[in-house]
Amino acid sequence: MKKNLKLQSFITIGMLSSISFLLMLFNFPIPPFPAFLEVDFSDMPALIAAITMGPVAGILVELFKNVLDWLFSGTPTGVPVGHIANFATGILFILPVTFVFNRFKTMTGLVSGLVLGTVTMAIGMSFLNYVLILPMYTYFLGMEPVVGDSLSTMIVAGILPFNLVKGVLITFIMAFLFTTMRKWVDQQRAMYLSK
Repeated sequence: MKKNLKLQSFITIGMLSSISFLLMLFNFPIPPFPAFLEVDFSDMPALIAAITMGPVAGILVELFKNVLDWLFSGTPTGVPVGHIANFATGILFILPVTFVFNRFKTMTGLVSGLVLGTVTMAIGMSFLNYVLILPMYTYFLGMEPVVGDSLSTMIVAGILPFNLVKGVLITFIMAFLFTTMRKWVDQQRAMYLSK
């Protein structure tokens, strides 16, 4: 029985990773944010994996979708900087949601987790872009590094509000999905997370 459940969890993670990868292809910019910042809804399958099967399942979905996208789409820098950023964004978003939802297991708990996840993602990615992601992009693209006030302005006026908007969009969609999938979510949690 335990062996069958393990196999089923691998299949489910693989399926959710594939859906996440496909959703990643349907990305779009949101004016007036910089064009390189694009919204996609690929974190939602990872979030579903995390709240039904545990945080490790969500992390694996985030990892596999980025590896698939890197293999199929490539990257302009030759190095998967954008995929590393996407992976970090996903982790910063889904982990707070998972921990809060596991504590309260209600719609209020989910929405509270989504709000916390949005704030964590926005602040965390602002910091990571400042110290790591944007310097890596400019280095690998052979561009002049963005530093000082220009970098701070890009973070505060672009990356921070963009991630807040992205988080709000995902929160609304996930809250709607949860109301329609609540019974299924509870069944999956009972199967995978029962001790």
